[in-house]
Amino acid sequence: MGSRLPRHTFGFIQGELFPYYFHISSACAFLNLTLFAMCHPSELLTDEQTTQIIIFFICVAASVLNTQWFGPVTSDIMVDLHLVERSHGLGQEVGLVATKSRRELRATNPSYRQLSRQFALYHALSSLCNLCCVTCNGLSLYYLASRLAAL
Repeated sequence: MGSRLPRHTFGFIQGELFPYYFHISSACAFLNLTLFAMCHPSELLTDEQTTQIIIFFICVAASVLNTQWFGPVTSDIMVDLHLVERSHGLGQEVGLVATKSRRELRATNPSYRQLSRQFALYHALSSLCNLCCVTCNGLSLYYLASRLAAL
C-alpha cells in the first residue's frame, strides 16, 4: 500500500489497522504465556521451559508496550505531521519516499522537524517491539517443533 497510495491515505489506514493488530498480538502473547505456564508447573520446569516462559513474558511485555504506548503515540504524532503537511499542500504524493518539498519543510519549519524526529523515534521503537515479538514467536515455534516427538 505504501507504494501505491497517497502518503496521508496510507498513514490513515495504518492508524486505523495497527491498534487492532497490536491488541490481537497482545492477547495472543498473553494466551501463549498463560497456556504454557498452566501446562508446566513451576516446580517441575527444566531450564529450556524456564527459557520458554521468559521468551513468552518478553513477548507479552513488548506487545503490551507497543499496544499501550508506542503505537498510540506514533499515531498521534502522525496526525500532527499530516496537519502541518496539509497546511503546506503536501501529503497527496504517492509513495513513502521523502520528497524535496518535505525535506524543505523540515529544513525551514522547526516544529515540523521536531515532529518528524519524534515520529521516526517512536516508529522505530514500535517496529523494534514488533520485531521482538516476531523473534520471540519464532523461538517459541522452534522450541515447539523440536519437541514434536514428545507430543
